[in-house]
Amino acid sequence: MKFAEPLIDSIETPEGTRARVVRSLLEDGPASAAGLSERLGLTPAGVRRHLDALVADGMAEARDRSPYGPDPRRGRGRPAKIYSLTPEGRESFPQAYDDLASRALRHLALMGGEDAIAEFARAQVAALEERYAAALVGVGPEHQASALAQALTADGYAASAEPSPYGGDQICQHHCPVAHVAAEFPQLCEAETELFARLLGRHVQRLSTIGRGGHVCTTAIPPAQHVHQVESSQPAQPSQSERTSS
Repeated sequence: MKFAEPLIDSIETPEGTRARVVRSLLEDGPASAAGLSERLGLTPAGVRRHLDALVADGMAEARDRSPYGPDPRRGRGRPAKIYSLTPEGRESFPQAYDDLASRALRHLALMGGEDAIAEFARAQVAALEERYAAALVGVGPEHQASALAQALTADGYAASAEPSPYGGDQICQHHCPVAHVAAEFPQLCEAETELFARLLGRHVQRLSTIGRGGHVCTTAIPPAQHVHQVESSQPAQPSQSERTSS
């Protein structure tokens, strides 16, 4: 799926540099001007000009620290500003379903209540489960987050996997094709979180979602070693023969 084409039409310079900056912020995450310069092979001064224009247009914002994920190590002196897309910047990219899907789900909720919405959300992710499970076949626990992020990216979520500041990994989905719908119906996000837990075979925790105003959908994944330790600490269940004899 291509994300930047509608945005390119409205903000592209003759060289297309600004569109490349926006796409990098979406797909690769927040960065400093120097970081974007390295990503794109451009001069820091040239990147800053485009970043200043994006900030002035409300498409990007500058912060003293990254809005999510671990902060890059900094040397001495004034810390570099970290740039990320605003909700307005992300909304310039295609959103699937939108008004039609929202109206359909409102009608479903009216006819069947909240349980009907939850059942619909689970059915939606169930259609993806087989494909994502295939992407994890033969993948060791330490690489599962990266493999799942790649599968999500293929479906348009511009996902990445990185070490979590709390231990383990975290999957960051920089784009949500159904963000507008998920803002009204968080059951979609909840069903997706349940799917991740099943695929990875461990409890995961959703830290933020784009639908709820976050800069990114972030899911924390505990270390596989921690999961094994928890499982081994559980008391052994008696066998069927032991239960019968007792």
